[in-house]
Order: sequence, then structure tokens, then C-alpha cells
Amino acid sequence: MADDKDVLRDVWFGRIPTCFTLYQDEITEREAEPFYLLLPRVSYLTLVTDKVKKHFHKVMRQEDLEEMWFEYEGTPLKWHYPIGVLFDLHASNTALPWNITVHFKDFPERDLLHCPSNSVIEAHFMSSIKEADALKHKGQVVNEMQKKDHKQLWMGLQNDKFDQFWAMNRKLMEYPTEEGGFRYIPFRIYQTMSDRPFIQKLFRPVSSEGHAHTLGDLLKEVFPAAIPQDDEQKKYLIVIHGIEPLLETPVQWLSEHLSHPDNFLHISIIPAPSD
Repeated sequence: MADDKDVLRDVWFGRIPTCFTLYQDEITEREAEPFYLLLPRVSYLTLVTDKVKKHFHKVMRQEDLEEMWFEYEGTPLKWHYPIGVLFDLHASNTALPWNITVHFKDFPERDLLHCPSNSVIEAHFMSSIKEADALKHKGQVVNEMQKKDHKQLWMGLQNDKFDQFWAMNRKLMEYPTEEGGFRYIPFRIYQTMSDRPFIQKLFRPVSSEGHAHTLGDLLKEVFPAAIPQDDEQKKYLIVIHGIEPLLETPVQWLSEHLSHPDNFLHISIIPAPSD
């Protein structure tokens, strides 16, 4: 892959200042102070909030403790979406810190998956990596890796070790030069206005004539409403890792540099603020 290591670093070390507050109806033995944390954009809520759990456990009775879950302005936050995607989708137009409400009761079964342990997050993460590699290389790269290599990817994410993760992830980003890119681009498009969890289709990085497809080409095919017509006002923001990439950016470059550790390009389409 092209060596834009600074981009990879900037993506990896992206942080969101967050204030966790206990839900007002939770019963406590003394007042629960808010807890502040810098959340890594590329990780998962349930993987990086042990300190939050310990903080609120101190003021609660053991019998009141059920599975911890999070909510922002009435919306339960799906732990299996990367943190950066949750923020871009639900909170990108708000002032920082991001105010998240913590619950220990009334788990919203219809909205959230249970996450009893880190092994559940690891299984979700590895299945995403395998799915992405099936799209990119017919699964050949990930299948040639040993179990310890898979573990290195997971431990790199879990322990926030950029070099450890990328030493292995590099292999998942390679492709034969003559092909000009991956077989298909692993991407997911999210919208807050939709009942569908996300949109995912087969999309090649290079056209049959050999031209590099751009982010604009991808959106035209998969979500044309996101691209304003001639004189039309911009209705949507297209956000990846909190930024709006140019529509002319080749999707192959985006896939190599702005994918999350799960190897998917997560694209949030949010309504443009009407100011």
C-alpha cells in the first residue's frame, strides 16, 4: 500500500472527549460524579469503558448492577459500531464533550446486542476482518494467517498499540499492482434517518475501463441522494472519521487509509445543518 503512515497514525489516535453521567433514575448510595474519558474513535464502547463501570459501581449497591449500556439523547448506542461512527452519526453537530448517559437497568433488548465479555467483541471484530478480506482478496490473506496473527490484530486494537496492529494489518491492505486495487471495497454506509442498519453492496475500486473509482462514484451508485444536483443546496454531509473527504478521492486510497481496524470503510451520511 502507499505509505501515508501519518494518515494512518492520525486515524488511529483520533480521540473524542466524553463525559459519562449516570442515568438519573439509577439508585445510588451517594452522589455519582460524572466521569471524563478520551474515547478512541477506532475502538468499541464496551472495550474502553472498564474505568467507567468501576467508577459508577463504587456508588451503587451490588443488587442494582445489571449489564452496563449507554445512551445519547434517548438513543441506545450500539457497542458493535466503532465509537467514531456512533459519534459522527448521532453527535457530530454538538459541542464537546460528548455527553453519554450510563445505565445499569432496563437493557434495551430490541436495540442492542448483549456484550457479556471482551471475547464477544473479539469475535465480532474478527468476523468483520474476515468478511472484509473475503471482499478484498477472496479471504486468501486472512486464511493464510496463523491464529497468533489474528490475535496480534485483536491485541493491537485492545491495547491501543498502533505498530503492533499495523505490522499485521499491512498484509490485509496489499494487492497485485497490475490490478490497481482490491477485488471489492469493504464499506458500510450509515444514516440516522433510516431503519436499515447500514447499506453494503459490491463495489469495485477500478472501472472495467481501468479508471479509479472515486467516493463520488460510490455514492452515485449506492446513495445518489447524498450528492447535490446542479444548483441544489447540500442536503447531506458525507463523513468518515469526523472529516468530509473530497468526492474526487479514489475509494481505493480511502479503503487503505481511512478504514477502521475492522478493515471496513465506515461512511456516515448525516443531514447538513440548516444554518
